[in-house]
Amino acid sequence: MSIRLGYQIPNFTYPGGPAAIAGTVVRQAQEAERAGFDAVLVMDHFYQLPGLGSPDQPMLEAYTVLGTLAGQTSRIQLSALVTGNTYRNPTLLAKVVTTLDVMSGGRAVLGIGAGWFELEHRQLGFEFGTFTDRFERLDEALQIIEPMLRGGRPSLEGRWYRAESAMNEPRLRDDLPILIGGSGERKTFALAARHAAHLNLICDDTAIPGKLEALAQRCEEAGRERGTLETSYLAFLFLGETEERAREMHLAYGRARGVDFAGMDDATRAAATARHVVGDADSVAEQVQRRVLDHGVDGLIVNMVANGHEPGMVELAGRTLEPLVRAGDVA
Repeated sequence: MSIRLGYQIPNFTYPGGPAAIAGTVVRQAQEAERAGFDAVLVMDHFYQLPGLGSPDQPMLEAYTVLGTLAGQTSRIQLSALVTGNTYRNPTLLAKVVTTLDVMSGGRAVLGIGAGWFELEHRQLGFEFGTFTDRFERLDEALQIIEPMLRGGRPSLEGRWYRAESAMNEPRLRDDLPILIGGSGERKTFALAARHAAHLNLICDDTAIPGKLEALAQRCEEAGRERGTLETSYLAFLFLGETEERAREMHLAYGRARGVDFAGMDDATRAAATARHVVGDADSVAEQVQRRVLDHGVDGLIVNMVANGHEPGMVELAGRTLEPLVRAGDVA
């Protein structure tokens, strides 16, 4: 498993309304596959997230979407970025992701995290609990899920979950990869060091060096070689055919959410856009190399919230980014 370049679909608010959603999502995934992306990923949420839109905007159930994409693509890996552990019993989640793997011919990745969106939990009736509760639950869940993905028969009498010699058949393989996403240097990184093949960093670009140092420490504590845990960085990509178009698109994205990037002082703007990459193809390539890859991150996952739904834009992103993330590969 390797995700050097991933394409995340984080919103389903498209021209044409609900009737246009299915075709637009499928087209983006197929474009990503043609353009050399390694994975297509969707958010595991039921409401749209703050910063992306309002809670009442369209949001689809992640694994139903991924199952659909399995039948509409042939090579690209399929994952949630990331599954909210609080939304499903761990034995059910192991079965869901293994079923996706079987039906896609071995292309599933289990992306997982502790869960964090309180409004969603409260209004839909999912138990939220404290920060500590959620990470205890994730730790217990992984003790069940990982053996089930590997052909084991786990039993657990935990505080949060119970399993008794849990079976998980059929499976195509015993190495279905686990991806953990987040920025928590103690809890998240420690779980990644113990369980994951891939860690997706969700943080400001200026924080990357410190995050990688912390990750190295967690790997050492777990007795793991740091180089065996692949990393990527999640960025918001505003890519235009021209620099001017990209800047206009970025400003419009902010204005639609009540944010005036142009009216901010330099320091405030830098903080507000630390995960944004804005420009034409040449500018984007330079920024990604300097702000992300030069720090030692293995790869990049991007979303294109402003124009990913427009035909051809995902392919342009692939042509722009794919050579960068493959540059260090050894033939």
